Amino acid sequence: MLFPEVFGRNNFDPFDDFFCDPFDRQQHRMPPHPPVQVMKTDVKETDTGYELAVDLPGVKKENVKAELNDGYLTISATTEENNDQQDENGKYIRRERFSGSYSRSFFVGKNITEADIKAKFADGVLKLDIPKTEPSAPEKKYISIDD
Repeated sequence: MLFPEVFGRNNFDPFDDFFCDPFDRQQHRMPPHPPVQVMKTDVKETDTGYELAVDLPGVKKENVKAELNDGYLTISATTEENNDQQDENGKYIRRERFSGSYSRSFFVGKNITEADIKAKFADGVLKLDIPKTEPSAPEKKYISIDD
């Protein structure tokens, strides 16, 4: 059965503390592995626009999608991994599979179109060039007040 871990410690496992050194404070505070940080993004402002560099290690170009909808740029990626190992008789020794999808959204403005954004994917990094546009003044809408 799987139990949730909080800060690297399984709070529902009664044997978690039994097999640990009670004087080792680091053992209870450090997670067993570093946290997964997905889609690290660097945003750089230039004179003419913004440059985004999105880290997507292990993701293939055909599994990356950038979509512009109502002023929001959404970057999504999917990944699949299959590690089958068999012995010489063809019996499985280990089978591990992973699949996942993730996305991030950025507000780029309603005046930006798909043709304005330039994208390039190489070496696991998606680079996007987004031009600056003049912000449009919001339209004022008045509400009538009755007596």
